[in-house]
Amino acid sequence: MKINCFPCLEKGDLVGLAAPSARFDEIRLQQGIICLEKFGFQVQVPDQIFGQKRYLAGDDLCRATVINALAADPDIKGIICARGGFGAMRMLSYVDWPLIQAQPKLFIGFSDATALLTAVMQRANIGVVHGPNLVSLADADFQTRTSFLDTVTGQGTALKIPQGLCVASGRATGILMGGNLATLTHLVGTKFAPDFSRAVLFLEDVGEPAYKIDRMLTQMKMAGLFSCVWAVVTGTFERCDHPEYLPEIFSDIFGEYQVPVLMGLAAGHGRVNLSLPMGCRVDLDADAKTLTWPAKKWGS
Repeated sequence: MKINCFPCLEKGDLVGLAAPSARFDEIRLQQGIICLEKFGFQVQVPDQIFGQKRYLAGDDLCRATVINALAADPDIKGIICARGGFGAMRMLSYVDWPLIQAQPKLFIGFSDATALLTAVMQRANIGVVHGPNLVSLADADFQTRTSFLDTVTGQGTALKIPQGLCVASGRATGILMGGNLATLTHLVGTKFAPDFSRAVLFLEDVGEPAYKIDRMLTQMKMAGLFSCVWAVVTGTFERCDHPEYLPEIFSDIFGEYQVPVLMGLAAGHGRVNLSLPMGCRVDLDADAKTLTWPAKKWGS
């Protein structure tokens, strides 16, 4: 996978709101909008995102049409997802990928939005931000909000992970990819399956017991997705029973590849959700417990 650009935001930019997944709490959505406005961004809220179909924010075509319309608007510089849940993978076939590629915007989200972010990277060759959805910003802590603003505006930095656990030592440089483990697993075998070649692979999840994490990783391994991974870094696995099993599970899965594995980055569904520029070159040092972006600005 080759990323052609990473469209960073500037204060004053117009950010469009999409709802590719589940229905959302409108009060928290408004609080998230206020947070973006305090950051200095303008926010465009399409009427269609308030649609409802079962647990989804409208039918599949409608949710994709919102994304296509935002992508076609030259005034909009970024697109942030309202929330996760489920549904993003259902509407991928309706997204106008040549349009997304021709008019690059910065896509932002996490959790179920992993399906959309992965497709944007692979179908449109555009870097994305794995970071809070809009409703998550509503009650995000200072560290999460600061990381969000720094990342979407392209401020390169190094992340130290003092609480991290080095499962397999070593250093590697690759393209940061990945996201929510369950969502990525469900893309296996589809035309939107992830390609982790030359990747520093980031994985996180919530509410999954250790044996299910093992099962998902095993499925992806058997499908050949890990054979060209250059390093692994994990975020939080919130509400996981037997979390003490996870280091051994990751050692079992990735041991034969002899790649560095670092666990414990504060990104995902935990209280702190650090934003990550995906599709960018990153250096992982599992022994020093650091992630470093060599570029002074994402995509440079």
